[in-house]
Amino acid sequence: RAVPDPRRLESLLAPLGPGCYELRRKDTEEKVLFGVSKNVAARMTSLLPKRLGTGTRKNSAKQEYVLQHIGLIKYRTIACADRHEAANVERELATRGPYLFNS
Repeated sequence: RAVPDPRRLESLLAPLGPGCYELRRKDTEEKVLFGVSKNVAARMTSLLPKRLGTGTRKNSAKQEYVLQHIGLIKYRTIACADRHEAANVERELATRGPYLFNS
């Protein structure tokens, strides 16, 4: 799916529980970043700067990159039964790197 642009009132479709997400560039297939969360939808909303997103993220470079390239980034998610399963999926994603940003 394309990363939604909140300036256009586009919506995110992601699990409300535990799972993982991955972002890639549509044009180059470059792997941008991946992550794990107890609430994937909530965590993904922090991928944009605070003026457009929510939550907390300590790396503003990630947020600015996603915003700058929002039309070129796609995402995928996977829902997991619990945090343990999500951690296993995250470890698998890590082996598929490299990613532009660390999780």
